[in-house]
Amino acid sequence: MLRRMPVPEVPLRETEHGLVADGDGWFVLNAADSRWLDTGSFGFYCNFEGKRPFRELGLNLNVLEPGQSLGLYHRERAQEGFLVLAGECVLLVEGEERPLRTWDFVHCPGGTNHIIVGAGTGPSVVLAVGARGGRKGIVYPVEQLALEHGVGAESETTKPQEAYASFPAFTRCRYRRGWLPE
Repeated sequence: MLRRMPVPEVPLRETEHGLVADGDGWFVLNAADSRWLDTGSFGFYCNFEGKRPFRELGLNLNVLEPGQSLGLYHRERAQEGFLVLAGECVLLVEGEERPLRTWDFVHCPGGTNHIIVGAGTGPSVVLAVGARGGRKGIVYPVEQLALEHGVGAESETTKPQEAYASFPAFTRCRYRRGWLPE
């Protein structure tokens, strides 16, 4: 019989912008206490990560105002999933537009062109989950529908720094009461 080594709890570290967990192990962290990022045109999000990203799974909790998106229209090698936790959004997928509402789930196998844009009259909250696999394989294609929504690349690229060159850098911030439903 193999003896199991216990997985340690990772202590949380207070930063100027909220709590982070640094290291491998388990932890519990409330989103309102976590460190967040202000991404300007791409809303606010927290990923619950510290200095090192999670190795196998990326997870973002996003707050979008109408017109803000999770990023630019793209496809990547790894699968992604999205769950609308509150509000309304629009899914741009493979050149089509689909409305989304609270509790709608979107599954995108690797290679699916997509992005989610906040819609309606108020903020939306979207949980985004994706398999890690490096940034290789990401493509920002030119798509007219994405350009009409202001979330498309002007010319196709595989380099995020080129796709996002015209946008300001993300800045760290603290959670603001009211972003998430109580």
